[in-house]
Amino acid sequence: MDLGIAGKWALVCAGSKGLGRGCAEHLAREGVNLVITARGAEALEATAAALRAMAPGIEVRTVVGDITTPEGRAAALAACPQVDILINNAGGPPPGDFRDWQRADWIKAIDANMLTPIELIKATVDGMAERGFGRVVNITSGAVKAPIDILGLSNGARSGLTGFVAGLSRQQRLAGRNVTINNILPGAFDTDRLRTTLKGAAAAGGVSIDEVAERRRKTLPAQRFGQADEFGALCAFVCSAHAGYLTGQNLLIDGGAYPGTF
Repeated sequence: MDLGIAGKWALVCAGSKGLGRGCAEHLAREGVNLVITARGAEALEATAAALRAMAPGIEVRTVVGDITTPEGRAAALAACPQVDILINNAGGPPPGDFRDWQRADWIKAIDANMLTPIELIKATVDGMAERGFGRVVNITSGAVKAPIDILGLSNGARSGLTGFVAGLSRQQRLAGRNVTINNILPGAFDTDRLRTTLKGAAAAGGVSIDEVAERRRKTLPAQRFGQADEFGALCAFVCSAHAGYLTGQNLLIDGGAYPGTF
């Protein structure tokens, strides 16, 4: 299927690894020009080289920096001629017990996983509306629907973003101008983030990471962890010309882990 987005420009945050890279790869295959950001220069440049080899006809620009800072956001936006597609993504806060967290921990989590996406949306959606096309995808977490007790910082910050998007996405001056804003909620994907969570659970339970990982797999109807490539495929469709009637939604991709009807 031709997704109808060739020649568009996408800003993919935290695009050097994991789910962000999966999104960048599928957008590249559709002929989308890319600005990808990350804090680590080596991994970022390696990913950029792979994307250029995968899709020789596109332009790939890299911005090394922390997207959760004003300076990092300004540099990323300056590198993109126009943002037609915005993929908001940032590493989640660490697991732990809320009794151990201080105000600074909460502020850091909210800055990274709520306020940073909002600032990038603010900087881009009006231009999208003027051009008559825009796609915003926020990579959040399945924990928004089914909170995980040790991920309280993430549960809180990402739920705040979810509530904000629910209101903004339904504004007629955006939805009526073919600008959509959706959240994709990953479950257990084979990424660095999952490994960090498993490590925390292993330490808390006094068992090995492999044991915790195997227990987790057995709880999943799919009996496996997700792969970044399949996440990227969903993201690319949500960004496509065919998804203009899809907005304000929380799209759960978790191998069937969430047990609810709605």
